[in-house]
Amino acid sequence: MNEPVLKKAMDTLEFLSQDAEARRLYEDRQKFLHDEASMIERALAEGEARGERKKALEMAKELLAHGVEISIIAKASGLPESEILALKERN
Repeated sequence: MNEPVLKKAMDTLEFLSQDAEARRLYEDRQKFLHDEASMIERALAEGEARGERKKALEMAKELLAHGVEISIIAKASGLPESEILALKERN
């Protein structure tokens, strides 16, 4: 391991072990950083899911326009048949 990194870790450990308040602040900061990273990860996953759903709806509309059977569209898009039927009725 890189010695400067190890020294910094040891210095941090020594500092935190001496002062309970500093340790509490450090732990609070680490929790904040972890929570923030989790929120960002969740937001990215939700954005991907919305994008995939939008693509599935666009594909279903296109296939409906070409007269493809609803059961086939459901298999290809992953959307439920009821949703495809509703989409067909709207268009």
